[in-house]
Amino acid sequence: MKKVGLTRSIHLKFVLIYVLLILLAMQIIGVYFVRELEQKLVENFKTSITNRVNLLEYTVKEAMLKKRTEDDPTLQEDIYRILDDSSKTSDIAEIRVINSRARIEGTSDPNNQGLVGQISAEKEVKKALALGFGDDDIYLDDKTKDRIWVYTKPIESNNEVIGTIYIAGEIETVYDQMSEINKIFTNGTIIALAITAVLGVLLAQTVTRPISDMRKQALAMAKGNFSRKVKVYGYDEIGQLAITFNNLTKRLQEAQATTEGERRKLSSVLSYMTDGVIATDRKGRVILINDPAADMLDVSRETVVSQPIVSLLGLDEEYTFDDLSNEQDSIILDYSTKDKPYILRANFSIIQKETGFVNGLIAVLHDITEQEKIDLERREFVANVSHELRTPLTTMRSYLEALAEGAWEDREIAPQFLDVTQNETERMIRLVNDLLQLSKMDSKDYRFNKDWVDFILFFHKIIDRFEMTKHVNVTFNRFLPDKAMFVEIDQDKITQVLDNIISNALKYSPEGGTITFTVKEKEGFIEISVSDQGLGIPKDNLEKIFERFYRVDKARTRQMGGTGLGLAIAKEMISAHGGDVWAKSKEGKGTTIVFTLPYDSTQEDEWS
Repeated sequence: MKKVGLTRSIHLKFVLIYVLLILLAMQIIGVYFVRELEQKLVENFKTSITNRVNLLEYTVKEAMLKKRTEDDPTLQEDIYRILDDSSKTSDIAEIRVINSRARIEGTSDPNNQGLVGQISAEKEVKKALALGFGDDDIYLDDKTKDRIWVYTKPIESNNEVIGTIYIAGEIETVYDQMSEINKIFTNGTIIALAITAVLGVLLAQTVTRPISDMRKQALAMAKGNFSRKVKVYGYDEIGQLAITFNNLTKRLQEAQATTEGERRKLSSVLSYMTDGVIATDRKGRVILINDPAADMLDVSRETVVSQPIVSLLGLDEEYTFDDLSNEQDSIILDYSTKDKPYILRANFSIIQKETGFVNGLIAVLHDITEQEKIDLERREFVANVSHELRTPLTTMRSYLEALAEGAWEDREIAPQFLDVTQNETERMIRLVNDLLQLSKMDSKDYRFNKDWVDFILFFHKIIDRFEMTKHVNVTFNRFLPDKAMFVEIDQDKITQVLDNIISNALKYSPEGGTITFTVKEKEGFIEISVSDQGLGIPKDNLEKIFERFYRVDKARTRQMGGTGLGLAIAKEMISAHGGDVWAKSKEGKGTTIVFTLPYDSTQEDEWS
């Protein structure tokens, strides 16, 4: 998770919001205060001057209406004296008295005495003389750039305007006071904001510190660490949240421990299951596959996750995911090739919530290749046994029926029929004996009477027996070591194995052919081989000749009296001795049967 930047920190946001709220409040208060204060100061300024003008009006009116003698001062002198006394204040810049003809009778400004006797051009004066009421307004002085408040008040006598008073007030002092007040207010605001920021930081820490601790705890929990606890700084809402968070951590730790235990159990079950298991989501995409399933389908877990299960199982053309969800019976998946059978059975079960909503699908795969192979072999075995028994039985019935119908009286035919019947009976006896022997070996109750035997001498005796009793012109070549080689075997059983192999070699060897016997010493075993120069066996049939009742040329084998079980019995016996057996052949050049037996050369000194 990314580290929270300073600009994104809730601490900074909290302080900024707190400071901005204080600043906004102070600005609103400041604007209202300054505006009201300004209006009040301007109003007081105007009121104070207006009150003095009222008194001044009465004095000037008396002077203007006074009847004068030669000894009395002139009107201009009286007005100047009156104005000089009234203008001795910093609020008034100049006072003028204008008569009804708009002529200036006097001014309080010593520097503007030249205006006395001139006609006033101010529009406020003309308005007051014409309309009979005063007016006021604020102007900007062109020279000093200060604001001036101009106020005119008519002088009335008997409802007749006899003149007007023109006053220029220095209202700039009011605005200077407001400027000083604004500076004081601004400095106070800055100081207040600084104090507020410090208090905001301290206050924010009381809120953000537990939140920061909870954030660290959440990050630790995300990494699987549930041992940390959030410190409780108080029992307010945030404190209660911290306590609740600690309780949640404890519950999550317990839940995670339970979930982890169940996950390990499930993982262990899935890992050690011999059957393949595949789980999907509600859209049919693979979300879980165990190792046996991956091995059965020859895929890797990483490549099949999120792949549709119908594609994974190769059922795109026949089924949809909905079809699999509704499938009650198992589906046979045949992945057999020409060289190797491979068959799986898939059973499907839906993952369903309590509400009935289908949340996914579970597929269980069973490898039934061996089972199918066993079933096929069982069916073939029954068919072969039935066929092998039916042929001699049919022959015997035919000959017995012929004898019963009178052929027994024919001295030439009857012995032949009896001879055929006897041969077929012996053939059935051999078949039954072979079947019984295989049955004993399959039941695992078969016991061997093993003994240490010099295999070279033992092999020579068996070859000598066949060489003396052979009825075909076949040459025996022996390539056997001159030294003794002791192996632990059951002589009767290995004799039966060699009898079967050598008998087959004699049956299929052509007239004038050669049978070669070889024994080679290998590391930990000896290798025995018997080679003929017969027709050979096709390459595709080499691995099948050790199966029960299998014949390369069935008609010829049956004609020669074989049951098709000799090599199967030989394989079982060699395997029981801890060896192996196989065949090598080229069509038209002959066949070699090879088998091995465990051999320890250190036993020679003991037995020699």
